[in-house]
Amino acid sequence: KKVAKKKTSAKKKVSKKKTVVKSASVENMISSALDNLADALSHGTSAADLRASATKKLHTMSSRLRKRKAALMKRKKTTAAKLKASPTAELRKLMRDIEKDINSVTRDLTKTLNEKASHAAELAGLKEHLKKAGIYLKHIEKADKVLNKPKKKRKKKRAKKKTSATA
Repeated sequence: KKVAKKKTSAKKKVSKKKTVVKSASVENMISSALDNLADALSHGTSAADLRASATKKLHTMSSRLRKRKAALMKRKKTTAAKLKASPTAELRKLMRDIEKDINSVTRDLTKTLNEKASHAAELAGLKEHLKKAGIYLKHIEKADKVLNKPKKKRKKKRAKKKTSATA
């Protein structure tokens, strides 16, 4: 039996030349990175402000709903006592209406609390990242001040005159 020989193709390895980055492009990259960091800080600050105001609104809404639920529960208790004493159709209808109100308030309260929790988690993350970005910018600005100081000119030391020791 003849075994077919595999043809090996002799591919030449082409060596790629590495491009050397120029100083102007490096400077451009650094300045754009600093601009991006500053933009992130400003956008993050506005987002955090919006989240904080939304969280405050949700907090007031949830406290309002809690108070309403407590009042409805109290009304349900008194209506149940009246219904037990004298069961009338009017009191039964009132009790059903109160229970419907309690259910709707409970649904709204649950929805509000879930939304409030998600806003709080997002706000915490935003604040953490804003703190980090602020610290980065602050230290970069300090480093820029140090690096951009003009070089001090040193005075040339005078050469000491050699005094001949004659005695």
